[in-house]
Amino acid sequence: MKVWQCSVCKYIHRGEKPPEKCPICNVSARKFKEIDEASIPEKKPKREKPTTKPEPAIQESGLERIYSLLIKHHAHPVSVHTPNGILPVVVLLWIAALVFSYDILSKAAFINLIFVVIALPFVIFTGVLEWKKKYNSALTKVFKLKILAATITCVLCLISFIWYLINPDILSSPNAWIFILINIITVAAVGVAGHLGGKLVFKD
Repeated sequence: MKVWQCSVCKYIHRGEKPPEKCPICNVSARKFKEIDEASIPEKKPKREKPTTKPEPAIQESGLERIYSLLIKHHAHPVSVHTPNGILPVVVLLWIAALVFSYDILSKAAFINLIFVVIALPFVIFTGVLEWKKKYNSALTKVFKLKILAATITCVLCLISFIWYLINPDILSSPNAWIFILINIITVAAVGVAGHLGGKLVFKD
């Protein structure tokens, strides 16, 4: 049986032919390369010491070194948990503030949103960096959807942030439900981006 590897996300496929599309990153069959089974590295125990000396790594300097470290230590998958974890709480607080008319809940939501807005630039930066360095700037359906979801998240977060900053009484106004709907769509966009990111990381 032949072994094929996706040149974008490194997914391994076994069969006489490569799949029509990569099930992980959605690139076409032409992006698959046939490899030897023996070339697939075996998973070793974490504490096992190599028996041979590793080849000296290519020396990087300046920003390239920083970029490599960010990718190596999974800066994007780690940092993305900030907006992904906080935004659902923000929406629940907005809704509770609307239903129970508690001003303190809306203030708590806004404070949480501040942390999201602060985290977003780094999350987007590391996401773009990983897309360029790790996935060769591939523009398949998966990546297009992920970029779209991330863009929607950023835009709607800023709209909510600025809107509440200008009008702290938004939840007691006739436009309250529009404000809530914007935040619900934001969480949905975060969910889509997170799902696609998890699919790329775990490849299942």
